[in-house]
Amino acid sequence: MADSGAEIWTLVIMRELTMGNRRFDTLQVQTLASPQMLTNRLKRLEADGMIERRAYSVKPRRYEYHLAAKGEAFASVLLALRAWGETWCKEPGEGIAVHQIHTACGREVGLSGTVCEGCGEPFTVDEVRGELSAAFAREREDRSTAARQDAETRRT
Repeated sequence: MADSGAEIWTLVIMRELTMGNRRFDTLQVQTLASPQMLTNRLKRLEADGMIERRAYSVKPRRYEYHLAAKGEAFASVLLALRAWGETWCKEPGEGIAVHQIHTACGREVGLSGTVCEGCGEPFTVDEVRGELSAAFAREREDRSTAARQDAETRRT
């Protein structure tokens, strides 16, 4: 049986990749994963053909992680999980964390799957852009700020 804890990390990492976070340090900050956990999951996702590693720096050697075709196809699963979570896991009055905007029509795609509720056309993850709610943007910025402060403290 698969380790469900590891699979949860996979979903969180894939969510971050679909949101445009490509670099190890940003992925670590936003997922709150340990370096070892993140390294292991990224290697597994690459071995499974879900992501591709692309060098962006030679010295020191650094990589960005991009969705491969298989990973892009998996994004519909993430959209379904997003819809479920937004419907069933929110407190009353709590707003949507990320509004997915269909770039073709400029309207929100909604929570019904891979057909835009605004225009009725099917879409893929590369045809939407996420707009973070103010609360979710603050939460993510707070994580980034805390990570920067932690790194600064370790240097001194």
